[in-house]
Amino acid sequence: MQGAADVLVIGGRGKTGRRVVERLAAQGRAVRVGSRSGDPAFDWTEPDGWARVLEGVDRVYVTYYPDLGFPGAEERVAAFAKAAVAAGVRRLVLLSGRGEEGSQRAEERLKESGADWTVVRAGWFAQNFDEGIFVDDVRGGTIALPTGDAVEPFVDADDIADVVVAALTDDRHIGRTYELTGPRLMSFAEVAAELSKATGREIAYVPLSDEDYRAALRELEDVPEEFAELFEMLRDGRNAHTEDGVREVLGREPRDFSAYARDAAATGVWDV
Repeated sequence: MQGAADVLVIGGRGKTGRRVVERLAAQGRAVRVGSRSGDPAFDWTEPDGWARVLEGVDRVYVTYYPDLGFPGAEERVAAFAKAAVAAGVRRLVLLSGRGEEGSQRAEERLKESGADWTVVRAGWFAQNFDEGIFVDDVRGGTIALPTGDAVEPFVDADDIADVVVAALTDDRHIGRTYELTGPRLMSFAEVAAELSKATGREIAYVPLSDEDYRAALRELEDVPEEFAELFEMLRDGRNAHTEDGVREVLGREPRDFSAYARDAAATGVWDV
């Protein structure tokens, strides 16, 4: 069983959570990883186990799986925030999504808990292409998605983690909402071109219809069909602009997708 911890990182083995754990540990902070494989285990669907995970914790990085905007997330986040405050947690940092009405409702419920809070609204992760749902597509040479000509300012998970650590450890970020994006807008065709350049082989973007994509999702065991709704929001253009959150918190420019693609390719993750 894990020992006492100052900080609990929900999703501490995920794309942003793992990076937050590494950074906090490097600062000498005691960190508890909140995951179903943890000891004690954390599961969003089993609130009876939350008290054990929260014991002795002062602050929490809250990430919700599969997505904060999906049905049921608002209620579970509200219940967790209430349990956290009852257990003595003083600060909650929530990872949210840009332009998602469901996510914003969850944000408000978390704020009602009485804890000091910071909300970090992030764009689409660059790391979705090497650590997430699109990695096999890149390896296979075809990214087939229902995005059309929509553009997104992909943000690097390392930038998100740096902002989250600042929010967990610096009182200046209490009561603030930050929107994090990369430095430029990119279509998925442009993403494919960057990945082609980084890997030295052709990665093609192929547009799909919503119907075909939903049918493909139904064949996957670990991806809910509601994931397709994220592409509908992408296409309506609500997030087709960059934000200054990374610069505001960290005092530097966000990392560009080309740098991400170059470094990811160097690891061999896309080698075939």
